[in-house]
Amino acid sequence: MAAAGGTEAFPDLGRHCQHSDCHQLDFLPFTCDGCQKVFCLEHRGFKSHDCPKSDWNSRKVVVCEICSMSIETTRKDGGDESRILERHHESGDCDPRKKKKPTCSARRCREILTFSNTCVCKTCRLKVCLKHRFPAEHNCGRVDTGRWNEKFMAALELRSGGDCGKRGRPTAANGSSPSVKAC
Repeated sequence: MAAAGGTEAFPDLGRHCQHSDCHQLDFLPFTCDGCQKVFCLEHRGFKSHDCPKSDWNSRKVVVCEICSMSIETTRKDGGDESRILERHHESGDCDPRKKKKPTCSARRCREILTFSNTCVCKTCRLKVCLKHRFPAEHNCGRVDTGRWNEKFMAALELRSGGDCGKRGRPTAANGSSPSVKAC
């Protein structure tokens, strides 16, 4: 009865930690996914018991140099990078035309467009980077800044006049000040 755990009353309860310096009786033991040995809470991690197969279930990403496609793999899949890339090339998914990343359509901008830095212009429907998101910044073909600018300047003039929208606002009937003030 070498590796059995438990007590005299309950011999099948718990297991001893298989770490060479521990051998603690643990009632909630952990089985390592790599080496399949049993460990206590303190030694359950791969690093804490120096597991020889610690990367057995870990994920790894291999990037194809031809099409820039990323291929996720684990060691269970066959682990060898060259074999994974070989299977990828043979599968027909490897297309060199996919390699070119989209760039900003503004003149002389070489910013690569990603999910987080792409804007679509509302007037010309071009995809541009954040730096060129305004129509005046990317020489938008249908820029109508005159009308927009006039509306903005009129609104600014109303606000900067100091009245802050008080014109035409009814006052309280009983002479007391209103409970909520604008501005």
